[in-house]
Amino acid sequence: MRALVTGATGFLGGHLARRLRDLGWEVTATGRSEKLGGQLQQEGIRFVRADLTDQERLRLLCTGQDAVFHCGAMSAAWGRYKEFYASNVLGTSHVVEGCLEHGVRRLVHVSTPSVYFGTVHRLNVAEHDPLPVRQGSAYARTKRLAEQVVEQGVRRGLPAITLRPRALFGPGDRTILPKLIQANAKRGVPMIDGGQGLVDLTYVGNAVDALVQAYESPDQALGGIYNITNGEPMPLAAAARLLFARLGVPLRTVKLPFRAAYGLAAVLELAAAVRPGAGEPMLTRATVGMLGRSQTLDIRQARQVLGYEPRVSVAEGLNEFARWWEEQNHEA
Repeated sequence: MRALVTGATGFLGGHLARRLRDLGWEVTATGRSEKLGGQLQQEGIRFVRADLTDQERLRLLCTGQDAVFHCGAMSAAWGRYKEFYASNVLGTSHVVEGCLEHGVRRLVHVSTPSVYFGTVHRLNVAEHDPLPVRQGSAYARTKRLAEQVVEQGVRRGLPAITLRPRALFGPGDRTILPKLIQANAKRGVPMIDGGQGLVDLTYVGNAVDALVQAYESPDQALGGIYNITNGEPMPLAAAARLLFARLGVPLRTVKLPFRAAYGLAAVLELAAAVRPGAGEPMLTRATVGMLGRSQTLDIRQARQVLGYEPRVSVAEGLNEFARWWEEQNHEA
């Protein structure tokens, strides 16, 4: 079996490429990082550097593939909309056209539950529940548009499935948990409204299980969208206590009311927007919503249709992450 994995130099894509290799697939991995691509190459995975905006190359790479796993995206809390659009919307369009042109057996598209959320609590959200009129960030808005590109492909005969994995963590994570660790070392972890907002984490290995199951699932699954989490939501404060206890580091917190945190984020965003090259603000409104509001998903559809069942618990996953983190810092 042959598979193309976009975004394979990223967190989820890298784990998937290695899993498929271990399962005996012939994998072609794409991404922008030559360094990380070189590591994949050394591990027996063919790497082709490709940007999501490179229409010709992406379409050509779909030639002869049984499956395309589209994990690539511009994923960030801050950035210019046109850059998100070019990577997430146009990039997905290039992949869809390549799959249709070359008769790929199945496209598994990775989206995000960020399309559901904003500044209100939402619990046990199912795939068919209404979406906000406007998503809370450029990332979420363009990922929803990318889903619609895939939906249009399905109407043209593309065999495709979309997954929405929530808050991925595990060995290799450079985003969610490292940011908490860095915040803890500097000022303390922001605990908006006491850190009682429920977070729905997903261990990366469980998400990879779901991706493989999406490829193997029956045809009745085609055209569907599926939420993926660990199925064990917990307050942010409880998750942070678990992490730092495992790291053996005291947890330091900064308590912020939601309204004050949201207002501060708006000011920081405005300052960043008017100063070219200012970089990502310390806090964004999307991040405040993620940290300060309960956001949990219903994963019954993935269980029933894809056969998805989280194998690694949050506690076990945090142990795996902490072991990896300590090894990385010891080597450094």
